[in-house]
Amino acid sequence: MSHPARPRAAALSYDAKEDAAPRLVARGEGAVAEAILDLARQHGVAVRSDPALCSLLAVLEIGDEVPPELYEAVARLVACLVELDGAALGATDARSAGFERQRGDAS
Repeated sequence: MSHPARPRAAALSYDAKEDAAPRLVARGEGAVAEAILDLARQHGVAVRSDPALCSLLAVLEIGDEVPPELYEAVARLVACLVELDGAALGATDARSAGFERQRGDAS
C-alpha cells in the first residue's frame, strides 16, 4: 500500500533593482507547504504545481538566488504566471497585461 505524497511548496521572489536572479523565500513539506500555499492564495499570488521544479528548489537555502542551471525552468514558470495574470485581467495576451502589476502585499 503506497502512501500519498506529502505536499511540497517553494516560493520565489524577485526584485529587479536588488536581485540578479529570483530568490527562494520559502520552502517546505506537509503542514509548512500547506501554510505557504494558503498564504499565497490569501495574498492573491498565483500558484502553480510543478513537482520537478519544487524538488530542485528544495536543495536551496532560504535567501539563495536561483542558480543559472534553473533559469530556464523558472522562466517557464514565470511565463505561465504572466499568462494567468493576463487572463485574470481580461487581457488578450501577457504583454497587454504587463507583469509589473502588484498582487496584494506579497511579492
